[in-house]
Amino acid sequence: MLPLDVAPLQGDAASAARWLLGALLVRVLEDGTVLSGRIVETEAYDQHDPASHTYRGRTKRNAAMFGPAGRAYVYLSYGMHWCLNVTAGQSGFGAGVLLRGLEPLEGVSVMESLRGGARGRLLTNGPGKLAQALAVTDALYGHDLTLPPLQLFGGGRVPQRDTVTTTRIGLSRGAEAPLRFFIRDSPWVSRKAPLLN
Repeated sequence: MLPLDVAPLQGDAASAARWLLGALLVRVLEDGTVLSGRIVETEAYDQHDPASHTYRGRTKRNAAMFGPAGRAYVYLSYGMHWCLNVTAGQSGFGAGVLLRGLEPLEGVSVMESLRGGARGRLLTNGPGKLAQALAVTDALYGHDLTLPPLQLFGGGRVPQRDTVTTTRIGLSRGAEAPLRFFIRDSPWVSRKAPLLN
């Protein structure tokens, strides 16, 4: 497996989000258990975007998104679900990519246990589900994703013809922006939205 090349993440968040499709995400638990999956759905955010956590500037909560590209930005959604983002852009500019869907590859039975018995496409077809299945919490906030216990490998492998662009979902502001990307026909995509291509 090729180690993460951070360079493609240092441009704009939309380009980073497209590039992350097909990348391998690997989580090693404390007991050595390996969990992995292929990223199939992403959303891009940056500090000019009213839907972004960085829109109102840097805070203690969103500081990781203003740091170097290729780090984990983990936040709690609705006070219930951890969500995993990959930071993007240049240091000092708040940008990142929300990981929304994952095709499970390795350690599936452990993922199912972590998800309370969820199986099939319901295992990792959403950002909260993905993080729970990989035991991602704020303990990994700011983690360098080139290093264990949470690493990214590859990227840039999905041809444009197999990449679908849509508006983002679940937002009250900025929902019309065409900044959600997923692999065409993947069953692990969170849910449908009007297609833009």
